[in-house]
Amino acid sequence: MICSDNAASFGFRIVGPCTNVRRLIDWPSAFVAYSQCDERAECESEAYLSAFTFGNAFRGHLTRHGTTKGYAGGCWAPWLWFDIDRDDIDLATHDARRLSSCLIDRFAIAGDALLAFYSGAKGFHIGIPTSLWKPEPSNSFHACCRRFAESVAVAAGVAIDLGVYDRVRAFRAPNSRHPKTGRFKRSLSLDELMHLRSSRIIELADSPEPFEIPDPPATDQKAVQLWNDAVIMVDAQHTIATQRRCNGNSPTSLNRSTLEFIRDGAIAGDRHRLLFSAAANLAELGCTLDLALALLSESALDSGLAPSEVRRQIECGLKYRGEI
Repeated sequence: MICSDNAASFGFRIVGPCTNVRRLIDWPSAFVAYSQCDERAECESEAYLSAFTFGNAFRGHLTRHGTTKGYAGGCWAPWLWFDIDRDDIDLATHDARRLSSCLIDRFAIAGDALLAFYSGAKGFHIGIPTSLWKPEPSNSFHACCRRFAESVAVAAGVAIDLGVYDRVRAFRAPNSRHPKTGRFKRSLSLDELMHLRSSRIIELADSPEPFEIPDPPATDQKAVQLWNDAVIMVDAQHTIATQRRCNGNSPTSLNRSTLEFIRDGAIAGDRHRLLFSAAANLAELGCTLDLALALLSESALDSGLAPSEVRRQIECGLKYRGEI
């Protein structure tokens, strides 16, 4: 898993829990290794790959600092991921089917152009190839992905985890083992996703299974337009936030506890309170939800909070100050 010099081909890999070190990788090579259950992928282990890919600026940042914290540069991705997580696996299966059908119908793609996975626990990951709209790497790429995904999810009537679109988010690697259930993140064909019972899908996840990565489909104009709309929305949000910071009506610096939380996280007894407080402080500075997630999520996750709880506390903190 040696890194190449191609633009936006770098990523990171974590073996073990998300608190472990982030290792620089060539993301496409690592993804192929996991898809084929290559022995170098160590599929028996809990493992994660970055949800996004990066260029040389990220390589320099991770090499210098040994962490992804503080990285605010560009990113990209060959796949845009949707994360469906439910307490009821039958409901999760229903929503994964509904979302997949929406993607296929809306963008006129073959079912085998998608990547579908049972997560190994309570949900599904659905991937759509970004070749459908051919986006360029950018500093706001992750935020545009979120807007794009939100629009699709709303149209499908399906709730998704929006925490996936953090710039340096760790995303469970294909064919890796879930640490709590012992099951694997198992690839599913469209036919398996659409027709197998939830109980049978769970049984399939008792072992990893190699799968083929589909060839990227051609550009679809509906996907291009949806992406362009997302870019416009993100750019407008950034402009508004910049104007608010310049109008002199807001504080101009983060308080000490917010800086300490971003740097060090928090212990179990204080993590909810300090995350909420940090989000509220960011709201006073005109911070957007995307930026608050980028600044706070990694420290909150490293403190032991679940992704859904991290997002909820950040949203509550921002709403407390009337930002969202």
